[in-house]
Amino acid sequence: MIWKPHVTVAAVIEQDARFLLVEEHIDGRAVFNQPAGHLEQGESLPDAAVREVLEETARDFAPQALLGTYLYRLKEKQRSYLRFCFTGEVGAADPARSLDREIIATHWLTPDQIRARENQLRSPMVLQCIHDYLRGVRLPLNSLHHLEA
Repeated sequence: MIWKPHVTVAAVIEQDARFLLVEEHIDGRAVFNQPAGHLEQGESLPDAAVREVLEETARDFAPQALLGTYLYRLKEKQRSYLRFCFTGEVGAADPARSLDREIIATHWLTPDQIRARENQLRSPMVLQCIHDYLRGVRLPLNSLHHLEA
């Protein structure tokens, strides 16, 4: 059997010491996550992050750096996620744009407010990505390559 992790992208977006999170319905409960989602066929990783931020927050996203790659295994579901997390800036929300149907709301939260919701986070990757951002981790976008034949 070939192991195939789910490839996802996410965005850590900070303004005024607050981070943009989405509150979403997943598996019957409300959870908090960075704007994130699956890489779609034909997309580059940064393009996938731009699309997911727009779909989940109604904001244009400009990736500036890669924070890192994260492998998260859910043993009980026999599922793994390989996350590529970016950081960058967003514009104002477009009030005419609807959000993905799973999204309840978007929130700007401080690190303390996020830690206080630890049991409501979609995965431990949420805090790990913020921790890496706060530590100053930034990898150049030109370290990513999108090749096609």
